[in-house]
Amino acid sequence: MHIRRNCHLNVWILSGTCDGPSIVKGFIAKGYEVSVSVVSFQASLAYSDMPLKNMWIGPLDGARGIRRVLENAYATYGGFNCVVDATHPFAQEISFNLKEVCQKYGQPLIRFERCCKTISKAVLIENLDDLLSFNLKDQKVLFAIGSRLLPKALELARRSEAISFARVLPTTEALLAGLSSDLPETNLAVVRPSQGNHSEIESALCRKWGITGIVARESGGPTQALWQEISLSQNLDLWLIARPIASNYDHIVNSNSELFEYF
Repeated sequence: MHIRRNCHLNVWILSGTCDGPSIVKGFIAKGYEVSVSVVSFQASLAYSDMPLKNMWIGPLDGARGIRRVLENAYATYGGFNCVVDATHPFAQEISFNLKEVCQKYGQPLIRFERCCKTISKAVLIENLDDLLSFNLKDQKVLFAIGSRLLPKALELARRSEAISFARVLPTTEALLAGLSSDLPETNLAVVRPSQGNHSEIESALCRKWGITGIVARESGGPTQALWQEISLSQNLDLWLIARPIASNYDHIVNSNSELFEYF
């Protein structure tokens, strides 16, 4: 499929972090008609007051779903000038599918890989199995890693004789993962992450539970900053699962200013 152009500028933004709304506003200000994909209805609320061309909520059905969006856009209004992958750094499956389909269709694709500031105190691990290399016996470890990784994390903690705690998001998937585990309900907190430096709830949880170490992801943005702030203020160990390396994109940018240099 060769992309044809009409008089309108169109962009498709797949957003999975808090950076999405500012990216969308920037494209709207430049005169683009913007289509946005998010995973949940809750995530879509950040765009409720924006004049979007399309708002798509929910999973895309893999490569097939991506092809369908590109083909419909081409048939309806000449296709997208660009697709922006601003999904979560650990959402590897959707990013892989985007790269594969966009390359096949000749669709320009940019990866928004937000800047990641990791403190020297943090210990980077490649995956959860690396936790077995540390002496966690009787340590009170808080896992803030997302529901998908939680079952494996709790199993590794059990093998390490650590005492596990978890913070999960208030979503059906996260609740099911937390409640279906062997984690005591008293060791589970359902909390939407605080933003910026406002970490009162998470700080209070760490103090209440007597946490000695935190396992989180090197995802960049406010969530990583939050756990780094708490680990420093309460002198806690901090393990961060290293961010997957982004590669094979037409362009990779780390900020809004870098992104809009292309437009």
